[in-house]
Amino acid sequence: MTGESAGAAADPLVSIWPLFGLVLTTPRLVLTPVRDEHLPELIDAVLAGIHDPGEMPFSVPWTDAPREVLITETAKHQWRLRAGVSTDAWAINFAVLHEGRVIGVQDLTAHSFPLLRRVGSGSWLTRSAQGLGLGTEMRAAVLQFAFDHLGATSAVSEAAAWNGASLGVSTRLGYALNGTTLVEARRGEVDVQQNLLLARADFVRPGWVAGVQGVEAVLDLLIPGTPD
Repeated sequence: MTGESAGAAADPLVSIWPLFGLVLTTPRLVLTPVRDEHLPELIDAVLAGIHDPGEMPFSVPWTDAPREVLITETAKHQWRLRAGVSTDAWAINFAVLHEGRVIGVQDLTAHSFPLLRRVGSGSWLTRSAQGLGLGTEMRAAVLQFAFDHLGATSAVSEAAAWNGASLGVSTRLGYALNGTTLVEARRGEVDVQQNLLLARADFVRPGWVAGVQGVEAVLDLLIPGTPD
């Protein structure tokens, strides 16, 4: 029995939903799709604050919701994403763990992936974990997974034009500016969204290689017709 098969046997949920067995590791982080046991710490990280309340870095202003709404909607959002995974379109929300605790989320998304071979990404970190280079580390992990294990050829991202921290992560990893879009960040407030594009050949790789476990079991969920 391989290590991967042994892991699935030890955790019966992995045999039902193989994404639960996907684990990415970096020098400081562990990324794995959000499970229900992550939700209490994930919600604590949201409630502790992600950004200055006077700013809105997200194109959907979800963090403006009242506390009681944030709690329930955070859980519902994770369940919706999990239920919506198909080979036509998928979104994987990775819980980001640092020193064993959930400190944020890094997502990886795709539409018509077998044809386009393009992924998108978005992320957030609780404020106490910001400024430590962890945003770059977690994005680099999912890019390595997409380029080296899923066969992606490009990646896109976006950020508010004023969001220097997010744009800095993209710049460090090799993304190029790819036009702007006007978005309604909050009701009645217009923001300029900077779009970014990264070709696989332009990826500025870190000095480490992400560990990846459980990839073979998830390929049929994400890429139809993948050979065993």
